[in-house]
Amino acid sequence: MFLEIARRGSFRSASESLGMSINVLRRKIDELERGLGLKLLTRHVDGVRVTIEAEQIFRTAEQMEQAAFGLLRARDQAAPMLAGEVRIAITEGLGTFWLTPRLIEFQRAYPHLQLNLACTMRSADLLRLEADLAVQLAMPTSPDLRVIKLGRLHLVPFAGRSYADTFGIPKTKEDFVKHRIVIQSADQALAQEFYNKWFSHIPQAGFVTMLNNVSSAHYWAIAKGAGIGWLPTYATAIGARVIPIDVDYRHALDIVLAFHPDANKIPRIRRMIDWIVDAFSPMHFPWFRDEFIHPNELQRAYTGGPLVNMFEGFAGFGMQPER
Repeated sequence: MFLEIARRGSFRSASESLGMSINVLRRKIDELERGLGLKLLTRHVDGVRVTIEAEQIFRTAEQMEQAAFGLLRARDQAAPMLAGEVRIAITEGLGTFWLTPRLIEFQRAYPHLQLNLACTMRSADLLRLEADLAVQLAMPTSPDLRVIKLGRLHLVPFAGRSYADTFGIPKTKEDFVKHRIVIQSADQALAQEFYNKWFSHIPQAGFVTMLNNVSSAHYWAIAKGAGIGWLPTYATAIGARVIPIDVDYRHALDIVLAFHPDANKIPRIRRMIDWIVDAFSPMHFPWFRDEFIHPNELQRAYTGGPLVNMFEGFAGFGMQPER
């Protein structure tokens, strides 16, 4: 109150700003002056002014005000203030091999939040409250949803080391069709679109050796040598034991975050939205940029901290990593 009166130079103006009566303000200032044993304000024809003796009090009060604002900001960021459940629907590959290891950091920062992660290739119906947020590779059809583009997913063919040792690596498109491929077949995997785009003239029998409906099985089919398959370029950056194939069969998809506009008003969901946007930031993670970067160049392009090796837990105890 003292600061508001001093800045505005008027009890009347301060009362309007604070929504308090002039009499209440005068009484509060009288109490403050008695408590401090110091005259803070003097009246003049053009309003009120801070006394010379109170100038240091005014500067200290401003510091107290800034500290109070800092306290409120800290309160808004404090974990105990964010409680409840946040439901996230996400494609199985991005959920398993990208978001999950980073969600651990979020969960430790906000231990009172319960994270419900649904990894599925089927798009969640946000209007029917199947999830609070959805990270997906297909644009929502409903105009009632808010959509944020998180980045771009670049997919290229990879082969496992055992496959390369047994069958070699194709160098040209002509050579590529003589090999074996594995395909992920699910709602947002676009397997049929892949095949029609490049291989519609080739019978699947003898060429497609395996179909998988989830990204984890799809990855292991590639890593263990079942055939060549498409993975995100960042796979090698997070520890995948696969080799990129330098044949121009690349595909790219936008990664979008969708949510109901009202969800943005809920603090715990708003915080989750901000965190997810940062987790897919093309500025921090170059493999999510619009432009394509070859997997072999990603280590040089990435300048952030160490990345979690999402595949290390599958190696087994006592097993030596493949070289």
